[in-house]
Order: sequence, then structure tokens, then C-alpha cells
Amino acid sequence: MNFIYRTHAIERMFQRDVNGEDVEHIVKTGEIIETYPDDYPYPSFLVLGYFGNRPLHVVYAKDEDDSVIVITVYEPTLEKWFDDLKTRRK
Repeated sequence: MNFIYRTHAIERMFQRDVNGEDVEHIVKTGEIIETYPDDYPYPSFLVLGYFGNRPLHVVYAKDEDDSVIVITVYEPTLEKWFDDLKTRRK
């Protein structure tokens, strides 16, 4: 699986002390909690996973070569997410 990191993702990973190993683990083992089929140029996904005890959300797309394009990475907060970290607050 080939991973491509957008500049925004790299900046956020640096700010949030997340490395590529963390992101790849989440994409490979996490649960897709939202899909964005109309995103351009490729449909994208929001996945929740854990690296150790740390929950992370990764937004990524897959191109026609099945490469994973990492768009952003963040640690979900209870301000925006319910306790399951899968359901957005309104």
C-alpha cells in the first residue's frame, strides 16, 4: 500500500506529534466512520483508530492506483464528538 501525504497532513502531523507509522496503522486497522463519495478529485474517508491508547481520526482518499492520499490527521475531542468518537455532535 503506497501512502502519499498532502502538505496539510504533514503540517498537522508535526503539530500533533503523529508520525507516518501511526497514520498507516490507523488506515490499515481503523474503522471507517464517514465517507465522502462526492469529494474531488477522489472519494475520501474518515477513519477512527487507536495507536496505543491514543484515538486518532485520519481523513484520506484513494486514487485510481489504490494509493492512500492522507489529507489530515487529528485527535478527536469530546467538544465535537460523542464518547464513541464516531458520532459528531450537532
